[in-house]
Amino acid sequence: MSYALQDTGTMLRRNLRHAQRYPGLSLGALGMPVIMILLFGLIFGDTFSNGLGGGGGRGAYINFLTPGILLMSIASGTMSPAVAVCMDMTEGIVARFRTMAIFRPAVLTGHVLGNVILTIASLALVVGFAVLIGFRPNASVGEWLLAAGLLIAVTVGLTWFAIALGLTSKTPESASNVVLPIALLLPFLSNTFIPLDAMPSGIRWFAEYQPFTPIIDTLRHLLLGTPMDSGDGWLALAWCLAIAVVGYFWAQKSYNKGTVA
Repeated sequence: MSYALQDTGTMLRRNLRHAQRYPGLSLGALGMPVIMILLFGLIFGDTFSNGLGGGGGRGAYINFLTPGILLMSIASGTMSPAVAVCMDMTEGIVARFRTMAIFRPAVLTGHVLGNVILTIASLALVVGFAVLIGFRPNASVGEWLLAAGLLIAVTVGLTWFAIALGLTSKTPESASNVVLPIALLLPFLSNTFIPLDAMPSGIRWFAEYQPFTPIIDTLRHLLLGTPMDSGDGWLALAWCLAIAVVGYFWAQKSYNKGTVA
């Protein structure tokens, strides 16, 4: 166990140093959610708030928007580990690792932990900007901790899934494209920006049954006290667990094969 932890720590340091030396992907993951919350909260907030009902103006819409942007921040951060692990596979470094006495899962686990750390920084940045423009949560300390735990669980699950996609990509460019549905499609086709009731019927059906919607509803309930269906919290946890399990075993299988599909 001590060797496994040491090797995992070494791989984590390696990935954090790569993030420092090649900051483009990390800065993009950090900056895009901030741009989105400023764009939709400040510029479109007054207009979009009309669809919420009950008044409240821009402040009410920023409260509605922020939990969804937090999840979008996690989703946009999946591109970096997918590209990084694909580069490892295509540039030959993994072949060198295989000749060394390294705990084999440490290579992928280092990518996951590195992305979790960067994502936590991104989430803190989003919350800070959201508070500056009017986000006013009323959560207790316990509810904040539950929300933080849920966000970390989502991050771990989506990162493992993105790494699995990266391992099956032939080039880093294709790895960056293959995660776009996670980074863009699912956040936009959820209740991040507008309530489900305001969507056309076909899109509403998809948004209701995809994983991001119950997670966002749970975050809104924890941070703002909004009502939610009784099973949404458990459904959110189930989605996190399912995505993590599928991503983990898929990634380990692809990595152990040692080939790029």
